[in-house]
This record gives sequence, C-alpha cells and structure tokens, in this order.
Amino acid sequence: MSDILIIEDEEKISRFVELELSHEGYGTGKASDGRSGLEEALSGKYDLIILDIMLPELSGIEVLRRLRRESNVPVILLTARDSVTDKVTGLDMGANDYITKPFAIEELLARIRVILRTQEAADEDKKSSSGVLEAGGIALNTESHLVTYQGEPVELTNREFILLRILLENRGTVMSREKLLSEAWGYDYYGETNIIDVYVRYIRQKTSDDVIRTIRGVGYMID
Repeated sequence: MSDILIIEDEEKISRFVELELSHEGYGTGKASDGRSGLEEALSGKYDLIILDIMLPELSGIEVLRRLRRESNVPVILLTARDSVTDKVTGLDMGANDYITKPFAIEELLARIRVILRTQEAADEDKKSSSGVLEAGGIALNTESHLVTYQGEPVELTNREFILLRILLENRGTVMSREKLLSEAWGYDYYGETNIIDVYVRYIRQKTSDDVIRTIRGVGYMID
C-alpha cells in the first residue's frame, strides 16, 4: 500500500487524517511545520503528500516550490476556502490537486485514490517505454537483454529470455503451453508442448521456484 506524508500544523486535523488513512490501509508520516515537512518530503519515502499552505517556519507554497526542484511526488494542497490566489499559485508550482478546509474525508480519500492510480499508470508507461518489464523480483530489459533477479544478474539463453519476456508481458494472465509455444517458437513448430515445461524449469533453476507459477491443467503465469 502507498505511504502518505501529512504536513499540517493543526494537530486535530493531522491526527484525524492520519487515522482515516491508516484505516484505509495507507502508511503515514507527519510533520507539523514547513521546514521539517520539506526534509521529510525529500526523503523519498512517500508516494503522496498532503500539504497545508498555512504552516510555521516555511509556508506550504515555499515547501512546494523547493520540493519541485528535486521531486515530482504528487502533492494535494490544503487551503482556506477563499484563498483563490493560493490555489492558483500552488497549481502553477506543480501541485496535483487541492482541497479546501473544512473538507469531507471521503472527498480527500477519493482524490488520493485518483492521483495514486494516475501515478501508477504513468510509472507503468515509463517502465514499458524504457523497455523494462518487472514482476516477482525479475527485471528484464527488452533492449539490452539484461535480466536480474532480486538485483542479481541472471544469464539466460535466447530461448529462455524470449519465454520469460512473453510471461512478463502477459503478467497476471495464465498462458497455456500451446500459446507460449506458438509465441516463443513460432506457429510452424510441431514439437511437443512439454518443451515449455523444460524451459520453465531452466528459468526457475536460475531464479527461484516462485517466479513462475504453474496453473495445473492450464499453463503458466507470472503474478
């Protein structure tokens, strides 16, 4: 689950939001002033930041300005109802969204979900465009043909690489032996489908038995 930093000097609001986020399964961190909030935000530990504009030591707008020099972590601003200038300034400086006080927690949670889904989709697109496929501790670069498992390099034959790439491209989907055979060996291959079992075993020996799941009577998949 995602980790969210709350930078808010009003303890009642901060604690209320923290409890609601924890109830939804999010990890949380808190800061009560702009200076310590900025330091925590720059730690790289958080997937989203809830940032109040009216903060001691550094204003929320200044925190956002400095944060955007080094990080694109999503930010939701908390603003006073009539602070139109703050809203515009915050959005111009790179805030992803804002919500006005007082606010309904359901609305804040909904905005958080939307931003995190958008960020997750953008991260997946970035991985795909960079030629990197990842799942189950495996990272496969389709351009350099570099494969690692839990950060350690793995030497695969060309056929093992192709088979693993197909499983990663279809992660979360069960692939039948016939489907894998046609995609990895080509439609003109007339050999036995158990050749897939052999190559799956080779890949497991070089990585882990848990990397590729056997779906009995159907085929294989990577979660």
